[in-house]
Amino acid sequence: MDPITIGIIISIALVLVLGSGIPVAFGLGFISIASLLVWEGPDSISGIAEIFYSGLAEFTLVSIPMFIVMGAVVASSPAGKDLYMALDRWLNRVPGGLILSNLAACSIFAALSGSSPATCAAIGKMGIPEMRQRGVSDGLATGSIAAGGTLGILIPPSITMIVYGVATETSIGRLFLAGLIPGFLMTSLFMVWALYSAWKKDPDFMTNAPSFSWSERFRILPRVLPFIAIIIAVLYVLYGGVATPSEAAGVGALMCLLVAVAVYKLFQIKTIWTILSDSMKESVMILMIIGASALFSYTLSSLFVTQTLAETIASLDVNRWVLLACVNLFLLVAGMFLPPVAVILMTAPILMPIISSVGFDPYWFAVILTINMEIGLITPPVGLNLYVINGIVPDVNLPTVLKGAFPFVLCMVLAIIILCIFPELATWLPNTVMGDAV
Repeated sequence: MDPITIGIIISIALVLVLGSGIPVAFGLGFISIASLLVWEGPDSISGIAEIFYSGLAEFTLVSIPMFIVMGAVVASSPAGKDLYMALDRWLNRVPGGLILSNLAACSIFAALSGSSPATCAAIGKMGIPEMRQRGVSDGLATGSIAAGGTLGILIPPSITMIVYGVATETSIGRLFLAGLIPGFLMTSLFMVWALYSAWKKDPDFMTNAPSFSWSERFRILPRVLPFIAIIIAVLYVLYGGVATPSEAAGVGALMCLLVAVAVYKLFQIKTIWTILSDSMKESVMILMIIGASALFSYTLSSLFVTQTLAETIASLDVNRWVLLACVNLFLLVAGMFLPPVAVILMTAPILMPIISSVGFDPYWFAVILTINMEIGLITPPVGLNLYVINGIVPDVNLPTVLKGAFPFVLCMVLAIIILCIFPELATWLPNTVMGDAV
């Protein structure tokens, strides 16, 4: 049987297995082992434990649980509430300041937590009721927070970028820098649409804002600025050559924990234990997927599926932009059904040779891939952020949340188009700071 046919059979089997609800890591492992048994015999599985372990024997992966701890500390404290309140107080005189403050809070909190659901929950609990109270429509109030939460996987430090870097053996520092300007671009597009949509419904909404004294504005800053300083410090030590990503993540996690204890008096052992145990659960889940994906990649390579597919696509006489459009469509569909980490780990080893062979920059493509994953977070049937928002405001039905989020999906598609026209938005900063990629 030829490798392409084997690849199609494996893909169909994987979709059916994952569609049954089995955890992604176990689904990948099962399909990998079954495929090796069917096409290469029992002897082929003698080294699966070593392959699984080798997928995890990467020092850079230490940064994943550290960044998760960093996010869990922020999510488990009132930091999200304070961040929202601070921005609301400082932007209240800006036209549409309420909506801007919510989206800005999402982008900053997303950078701290690296988790889209955590961002939606933290900012949404404060922001959505406040926006609705001031006359913003239910769809826009919920949709803007659902979309703002997706920024967590693009704005550094990003766990998905770390996973991409490990899967493709690319520089994590470069990936972080590549996502910075596109992250601000996405935030700006979200803000422009949200302001236009709110203004179109009620031209007077921009002037309906409470007033705050200067003392009230400055009073909230000591609770917020330390966390923002931690983000800046982590990025500085990464690009200043002071520390590796793993070391920077470890220091960032420790500093977040110390700040949370100092600012919010989180002295209870029970609270700290909850933060660490929740972080461990999420870390183990991600690392299990990484190990299983290493086994899955080995299986595809051993059966010559990856090599044959890459050679076949590279030999097609089609415009490379047509090829990129097909890849984007594939990623959009995959992102609607699977979590970002799983999609990246399963597709990156296959797509990277194809993307490189037609002359696309791998760091630029990482941003394109990540935006596709962001779209998957606010589109059904999985659309994790939609369900988080629906849980926060159960009186707003899911179709209303989806309708409110859809224009932000179009903003993400526009961002992809802009990045295709101006790829320097993703490549200029890493090349400037770290030199041209070798």
